[in-house]
Amino acid sequence: MKNKILESKHGRSFLADVHVKEDGNKKPVVIFCHGFKGFKDWGCFGQLGDAFSEAGFVFVKFNFSHNGTTLDAPLDFADLEAFGYNNFTIELDDLGVVLDWVLSPDFEYKNETDPANINLIGHSRGGGICLLKGAEDERVTKIATWALVNEFGKFWNAGAMETIKRDGVIYVPNARTNQKMPIYWQLYENYLANLDRLHIPNSVKRLTQPVLVVHGTNDETVPVSSATELGEWNENVEVYLLPDANHNFGAKHPCTGDALPADMQLAFNKTVSFFKA
Repeated sequence: MKNKILESKHGRSFLADVHVKEDGNKKPVVIFCHGFKGFKDWGCFGQLGDAFSEAGFVFVKFNFSHNGTTLDAPLDFADLEAFGYNNFTIELDDLGVVLDWVLSPDFEYKNETDPANINLIGHSRGGGICLLKGAEDERVTKIATWALVNEFGKFWNAGAMETIKRDGVIYVPNARTNQKMPIYWQLYENYLANLDRLHIPNSVKRLTQPVLVVHGTNDETVPVSSATELGEWNENVEVYLLPDANHNFGAKHPCTGDALPADMQLAFNKTVSFFKA
């Protein structure tokens, strides 16, 4: 299934895909969350979905409702205002909508789905969202993170904070598209107002589900300590470091070729074993 329209609780529709081999057998579910400046069809995420379906999973990926893409332009940041008004609460609620859909009687693949085996996987910022959702939603069975951000406020430098307080907005460059992407002050207000829900370290300490943390030792965006700290916060966390892998595990957009990059294949193999264990 490609580009199923779902409705956010925050006034925007968003798209979701399902990758599954239909054989009438109940399968574990994997719900994938993209990261900052990401989208469901970025790079080789389509090949990743096919790989999970071949491995015996129902794989669901989706665009966060305020990630800047639109229903008509799912591959482009066509709505920068929506991007600017995104926040972590919206993303958590969007993931909740996807969980509700997958577990509803109306889910198109309910005969293929094991409702007692619902797994989350998130890349970068999406990994943090998955950890937060696992801490508040008992329907989540296991969580895997790839190149995660383990605390949303950690990388907010003083200069950027002064600018956004003064101007109400800062702009982050997108090197791939040459766009200047806005972030409005509401992101920070929302974070501070909902800190009990959005503080990843405290949420991880409450988690009862098993967690796999995959991180490249050559991650140019998020330091390896973001992964190793999680292992110190909760004994249910397994940390798996990939030597020399970068933030995207070798993937680029657009994707070239049908195979997963070597480092992403290793991350995939480890994640499949973790979810099946």
